[in-house]
Amino acid sequence: METKSHSDGLGIIGWDSFEYVVADLERARRFYRDKMDIPELGRMEERWGRDRGEEGLLFRAGSINFSCVASAEKGSRAERWLRRHPEGVSTLALRVRDAARARQVLEGRGATLTGPLTEEMDQEERPVRSFEIASPLGEVRFRFVERPTDAFPVHFTATEGSGAHNRHRYQVIDHVTSNLLTLEPWVTWLRDVLGFEEYWRVSFHTSDVKKDEGGTGLSSIVMKDPDSDVKLANNEPQSPNYEASQIYRFVEDNRGPGVQHVAFHVPDILACTGELRRAGVDFLDTPGSYYDMLPKRMEERHITNFREDLDTLRRLGILVDGENDKYLLQIFSVEGKLLQDDEMGGPFFYELIQRRGARGFGEGNFRALFEAIEREQETRGTLAAPHAWAGSK
Repeated sequence: METKSHSDGLGIIGWDSFEYVVADLERARRFYRDKMDIPELGRMEERWGRDRGEEGLLFRAGSINFSCVASAEKGSRAERWLRRHPEGVSTLALRVRDAARARQVLEGRGATLTGPLTEEMDQEERPVRSFEIASPLGEVRFRFVERPTDAFPVHFTATEGSGAHNRHRYQVIDHVTSNLLTLEPWVTWLRDVLGFEEYWRVSFHTSDVKKDEGGTGLSSIVMKDPDSDVKLANNEPQSPNYEASQIYRFVEDNRGPGVQHVAFHVPDILACTGELRRAGVDFLDTPGSYYDMLPKRMEERHITNFREDLDTLRRLGILVDGENDKYLLQIFSVEGKLLQDDEMGGPFFYELIQRRGARGFGEGNFRALFEAIEREQETRGTLAAPHAWAGSK
């Protein structure tokens, strides 16, 4: 297939939402509402739930929308998902200007449609149009949604007493990262079917610092929609020790390729992380040596305007990267099975990120965190990664 021109795009505006399949809906509610402090906005309509054989909750903070769905009947998509996978992202939804046109363009590019274009009315009787396509990312589907900016999602009713509070000031989905055993078919699909362009890539191996053990590595390619700036980061394991790679272990634990993490942008990561830690959200630890070396790294990367307190960063475990007086701060939760204390929680995790001018992917952090995860694996006495990491957009 030929790569499509910018003017031939799908008319993507940005992220609409994502759908997350859970084994226990009430447990999910407690985690997001009580620990992450993300407002619960609505519940799946009973009739729609009966048709799907599912029940679900809607969460929203800033421009971030997502739903948690659980099986209510045998044979539902959520029940089939959990027979084959742990909890995880089943659908990534993108907002488009014109769903009918996006569908037509995708058909012309060979996309596999999973159903018709639907048109439904929101609570104010305004049309909402959507359709879904299959993807090479295991069973993850892409949904394309045309809706008014302020539309309440169809098939959900507002939860009584739900509010729009957003104490941690979550803003937008910064990026989504996926893990696969091989990148080429997926990246080619993102380019030729969705019309994304390559934005960034990196490849490294830790054999240079773990000569006796051989080390492990990964390759990562970030793809970007040229219209909306939506970015998808994507990882594959690297040889030698291909099967020992964190990426390979993620795919094993997930029982197939899938979404590794979703990154939320926040304007004050120190305050947000401190509050979340106090609420019981666990994050990946960062070795003290990282912070011992940080002032020198900042100097080498020509960051002279760094304003955060080093001791606070060390205490909270927040990473820093950038160059030429533009930097970012980021931190990663532990994987879902540790957050939920249940193997069904799976290897998915969340990232928090704050940007101070940097638009890159924090290559220095990329490797520093990869090595930190390897050390944590060794401490825990297991090769199964707490999570495999990809940088930030």
